[in-house]
Amino acid sequence: MAAAAAAAISSVCFCSHNPSAQPSSSPQTTNNIQLTTKPKTPLQKHPLYQPANSNLSLQFKEKIICLEIIGVDSGKAMSLNPSLHSASLQSIEYIISFLQSKGIHQKDMGRIFGMCPHILTSDIKSDLIPVFNFLYHDLKVPEANFRSVINKCPRLLTSSVRDQLKPALFYLQRLGFRDLKALAYQDPVLLVSSVENTLIRKLDCLVELGFSRNDAVGMVLRCPSLFTYSVENNFKPKFEYFDKEMKGRLEELKEFPAYFAFSLEKRIKPRHMEVVESGVKVPLPLMLKSTDEEFRELIRCGGR
Repeated sequence: MAAAAAAAISSVCFCSHNPSAQPSSSPQTTNNIQLTTKPKTPLQKHPLYQPANSNLSLQFKEKIICLEIIGVDSGKAMSLNPSLHSASLQSIEYIISFLQSKGIHQKDMGRIFGMCPHILTSDIKSDLIPVFNFLYHDLKVPEANFRSVINKCPRLLTSSVRDQLKPALFYLQRLGFRDLKALAYQDPVLLVSSVENTLIRKLDCLVELGFSRNDAVGMVLRCPSLFTYSVENNFKPKFEYFDKEMKGRLEELKEFPAYFAFSLEKRIKPRHMEVVESGVKVPLPLMLKSTDEEFRELIRCGGR
């Protein structure tokens, strides 16, 4: 079983599976990649291969090669996750092999590890397996669909099921989120968001803007992405413009919370100014959702 896993990883990383291997005066060949104590171009261009680091062990160099081959910027990854410096090549290969067994493709791993390099030093039994169990049992995600969910939100793999994922799911369900499929495939980022610092705070912000709590809950149920917007850079400036310049009514935002998804400078302001200049009345959803051609036609036809 272990030998089969090692063989599978070898095809991915093209790396040696002999953790006891030491540098020698003669070149070593690892799955058709020749390694020496003085790496050749293009590897010698990597910052970790500078002369000042000439004493790096062959095992460390093999680890770098493995990461680079699967599409990971090893320097950046090690900067974000210092534990990678001491992690064995074998442990990294086990992580890769495990994720492959869950349907994650080799071509996905560069992006996944690039976004979340801590996955590379996680513990399979205590960290990763519980996440996949959560996807299967709590979110009802079939094993065949693990890949699409993880690709949508790699941070799931670095989140504690007990301390993060289950509390977030419980809170969202209490608010009224019933569609587990939508949470899994469209909005999994909500599950890795802090309940106290993100979800509750965004909901409270909507209440502070003047909406009742029931209306605020209805808005996030209709437009879950509201939970991902910045209070200072989104909610406040866009609401201020809507309130003071557009003279809008809360009822309009209650019915069309997606207003906050549009760019203030590139869509909301220009469209509103053109509506004002034309003297026509255009409903908020039509003003923002329509294409440029459709918008011009609305203006020409008097907003009808």
